[in-house]
Amino acid sequence: MSLRRFVLRRALSVVPVLFGVSAITFGLFHLTPGDPVSQLVALNPDVSAAEEARLRERWGLSGPVWRQYLAWLSNVLVGDFGRELRTGRAVSAIVWRRLPETVVLGLFGWTFAIAIAIPAGIYAAVHEGRLGDVASRVLALSGVSVPNFWLGLVLILVFSLYLGVFPVLPPSRLPLYHPETLRYLLLPGVTIGTAAAASVTRVLRTAMVEELNEEYVTAARARGLPERTVVFKHALRNSLVSVVTLAATLTAGIVAGSVVVESVFNWPGLGSEFVQAIDRREVNVVMAITLVTAVAVVIANFLADVLYAALDPRIGYD
Repeated sequence: MSLRRFVLRRALSVVPVLFGVSAITFGLFHLTPGDPVSQLVALNPDVSAAEEARLRERWGLSGPVWRQYLAWLSNVLVGDFGRELRTGRAVSAIVWRRLPETVVLGLFGWTFAIAIAIPAGIYAAVHEGRLGDVASRVLALSGVSVPNFWLGLVLILVFSLYLGVFPVLPPSRLPLYHPETLRYLLLPGVTIGTAAAASVTRVLRTAMVEELNEEYVTAARARGLPERTVVFKHALRNSLVSVVTLAATLTAGIVAGSVVVESVFNWPGLGSEFVQAIDRREVNVVMAITLVTAVAVVIANFLADVLYAALDPRIGYD
């Protein structure tokens, strides 16, 4: 199968995935008690039953759940994600305004994870059974086990409150791509990337230990190739297939982890907006952020499939 046909088939497979994600999210959201109208009435008991009914009708909350979902879906198909019920702001504008912060945080987390995991995994595999290998496995296990919200709070306590090295809250007027933003991005980026770094280190170490014991590595050494060439050109390249598989899976974890990390560090991204939207029962905002997250995970898995063939020519687009 050619790359063009593979891309087309994967693009078509996105449609049922997004449909299923949206239907399940919409149903689960409406299974929970309360909506924006009930919250408004609770804050203002003078609202009459007739006014409450008019609000539900105007905001599209009066019909059955399936009818509300079909109405929402028909609007989304023409590019209309609706408006935030309380403020009247366009949901698409809210998402686009918050999306760059989440993308930058996720990319920083991935950069940190790869920068730590690749050297650590290689070193542990080359020095199998030695002190460095044992230490890397202990640290990797600790990184996977520690909850990211707890790690974030500890980093704030140590580096912001006690040492005063990094600020606690991000600035409201500093441009996102300003060099000074790196100081505000470092702690949440380390928090969100620690678990991914630990997982990639463990997988890469295991894969490289297996590759270094293969016959082709023994043959390469017998031909007199330098150890650096054997490790980086032969063993590492074949080991990265397992890392790519894990990386696509961890993308969902990084996106999901941004909800907690952004709330801990008050980072103005989609994660903190998602939490606020759930608290305010803003179904249009919740659905839009959920779809953006689903698209990000699908793209990550697609890129992983493409990288498989680049790393290992024996893998085809079947």
